[in-house]
Amino acid sequence: MTPLSPQARATLLAELPGWTDVDNRDAIQKRFTFPDFNAAFAFMTRVAIQAEKADHHPEWFNVYNRVDITLSTHDANGLTQRDIDLAHFIERAAASLRVE
Repeated sequence: MTPLSPQARATLLAELPGWTDVDNRDAIQKRFTFPDFNAAFAFMTRVAIQAEKADHHPEWFNVYNRVDITLSTHDANGLTQRDIDLAHFIERAAASLRVE
């Protein structure tokens, strides 16, 4: 798998509000805030199950009700369609839990 071209990246990221480029890295990131820890953990569980199925795992950090996620395809050394696909799943999972 190869990293996305700058044009493809811009087009695909436009469909993912709130996702931003990571400085000095070919990756994207977003912060999700939930009503409480249980909701954040439920979200992480949903994402973990999907990530395992796709064999594509996010980098993330959780404190109480906040989950910070970074996506990049390590094998490709950059952002790929796999990251975009996972970001779309993450958005659906967050929406189902009424992310703030």
